[in-house]
Amino acid sequence: MGGVSGTPRDDASPDDFSSAVREAGRRLAGVAERTPLQRNARLSGLTGADVWLKREDLQVGRSYKIRGAYNTIAGLDGAARAAGVVCASAGNHGQGVAYACRALQVRGRVYVPGTTPRQKRERIAALGGDMATLVVVGDSYDEAAAAAAADSATTGATLVPAFDALSTVTGQATVAVEVLEQLGCAPDVVVLPVGGGGLLAGCGTWLRRHSPGTRLVGVEPAGAAGMAAALAAGKPVELPEIDTFVDGAAVRRVGAVTLPLVRDSGAELLTVPEGQVCTEMLDLYQADGIIAEPAGALSSSAVNGGLAGVEPGQTVVCLLSGGNNDVSRYAEVIERSLVHRGLKHYFLVEFPQEPGALRRFLDEVLGPDDDIVLFEYVKRDNRETGAALTGIELGSADGLPALLARCEASPLRIQLVAPGTTAYRFLV
Repeated sequence: MGGVSGTPRDDASPDDFSSAVREAGRRLAGVAERTPLQRNARLSGLTGADVWLKREDLQVGRSYKIRGAYNTIAGLDGAARAAGVVCASAGNHGQGVAYACRALQVRGRVYVPGTTPRQKRERIAALGGDMATLVVVGDSYDEAAAAAAADSATTGATLVPAFDALSTVTGQATVAVEVLEQLGCAPDVVVLPVGGGGLLAGCGTWLRRHSPGTRLVGVEPAGAAGMAAALAAGKPVELPEIDTFVDGAAVRRVGAVTLPLVRDSGAELLTVPEGQVCTEMLDLYQADGIIAEPAGALSSSAVNGGLAGVEPGQTVVCLLSGGNNDVSRYAEVIERSLVHRGLKHYFLVEFPQEPGALRRFLDEVLGPDDDIVLFEYVKRDNRETGAALTGIELGSADGLPALLARCEASPLRIQLVAPGTTAYRFLV
């Protein structure tokens, strides 16, 4: 990236990297918040460990992304600043770039896909003011990234990568610096969310040098596990399909800069189902009073779900990476959580066109603790039967086998709409 000073080379030594991280810390002083490190009673009680949350949801722009974005733009020379900057973002990086543009008086353009929640778009516009222009293009982060790269090539504006640049990586690494200072000791485990890999690359490289006994865990959404695929292939690979629900971490291809740093950090990678992320989002909100976006809840969802391998007595730090959640998404969050926990199921029920058919279903099929939460009846012709899409919420996930047995025994024709089927994709 031309015009950026204070950034180590690709073949930089550990001392060069550490120096660049410290320089990033000096640039961010008075700009980025030194966010709290808070012990979480819920997760500590659940695991028997001492679990702490690094609250980057309280950061400027409600995400750690300002660290890398501001560090990159603040390091530009005069000519590069005059040419302006451009970036692609799923939302949070764009807020960091917009804030930096306004603070440093550098003109910029932020490209986001159409899947970026409205709340994030509005925050980008508000943070950037007259210095940052929001451009909505495509249906995925990668399409927005292609548009931003084309803009940079045409206009000469500096591309500010969301993750794939050492200036971004060293900015994100300042999170780990703060964690070690705030905790006052080396944590046993640090759990971080993974999208393109900038955060894990930066924090992992810093921890490997300054806290080598710490076990590092990177958490990817199950529907966008690009870093695991890249490590397996030995190079960044493009995922043929991704689930964009965890929009802040739904990256089709991880970075060429971040991949070797993640590999050399010794980080363990795991995936978490999107439904488990939703369950943790609801637990954070209801038990802890914390509003987390899907990517923000990735790391703690791995601890909540027992996937991170946390042991009693350990000191564990989870990064709560972002709090830009659109309230309109909570209906989907609740839905995905219920399905993940085995509490909500869908059926196609074929009812005969005669009195008492629905009553028979209620009496003979539905259990005493079950509830109908969706009933859409369709009668389009003069057939003797009519189908109804029926959603049932169970009192307990253990009640499913008995429900299926009652469906099988019923004279009604009842078909389970199974997860993974084409019909199911229209529901969840």
